[in-house]
Amino acid sequence: MVLDFLEASGRHGRLWLVAGLIAGLTLPSVAAILRPWLPELVALLLFLSALRIGARAAVGRLEDTRRTVLTLAVYQVAMPLIALAVFAAFGVAETPLALAIVLMLSAPSVTGAPNFTALMGHDPAPAMRLLILGTALFPLTMLPVLWLAPGLGGIGVVILAALRLILVIAVAVALGFAVRAVAVPTPSDRQRRALDGLGAIVLAIVVIGLMSALGPALKETPAIVLGWLGAAVAVNFGLQALAFGLIREPGVAIVAGNRNIALFLVALPAGISDPILIFIGCYQIPMYLTPLVMRRLYGVGDL
Repeated sequence: MVLDFLEASGRHGRLWLVAGLIAGLTLPSVAAILRPWLPELVALLLFLSALRIGARAAVGRLEDTRRTVLTLAVYQVAMPLIALAVFAAFGVAETPLALAIVLMLSAPSVTGAPNFTALMGHDPAPAMRLLILGTALFPLTMLPVLWLAPGLGGIGVVILAALRLILVIAVAVALGFAVRAVAVPTPSDRQRRALDGLGAIVLAIVVIGLMSALGPALKETPAIVLGWLGAAVAVNFGLQALAFGLIREPGVAIVAGNRNIALFLVALPAGISDPILIFIGCYQIPMYLTPLVMRRLYGVGDL
């Protein structure tokens, strides 16, 4: 019974994500309850991703590691510095929107990227490699951006936040790999679909908590929120389309537009924290619609 439900949830995982977005906007009290549990839910999501993929596929070959490092150099260093240079050339580098975009580009992959990839039937291992290695290198890759972009807060605080995230990822992923090796070393197709379904349900719960600040803002200042939403959609989907056009690998392209910008919140000056929070809330919408909206671009995989 439970396996049947989870397998059905895996087949319709994109609907779970849409349901989570709607609940996050319309049920602010539920969102407020879930928000303190976000670290634990993210850890659970990482555990499920590692269990679904397995250590061998996640680590990959030496050639895969080299490609991952090169991709991260482009994603987390070159792209934000190019964006910062463009914004500076137009004299808008210190505007909230420019700062939000630069911070987003500097951040590593969101934890749900492997799940998004699996929900579209593609190999989630490249996205998992970018997530693990990108987060591990984040304390180093973010330094040039923080050095060149004025007024973003203390570097030490951001490094501590990144190190905490690295610890969470390391523990959750190690547990997932261990359970995979001991309990289901060669999962069946049905078990994979069930894990995809469970991951979709957890993703839906996570997004409710992430959008706790967006629902009230949408009621108070709808025009401002819609402006931020338009920017978030354009940046997220635009980067994915550009990356897929160049690389033709869904897992890698998904990470291009879906980054963990929330890592920077603790280091931002108070004067820009509110609009960045609204951007993060708006950013969840294209992020969680990725498996639904971008499915036609990436094609239907065969996992």
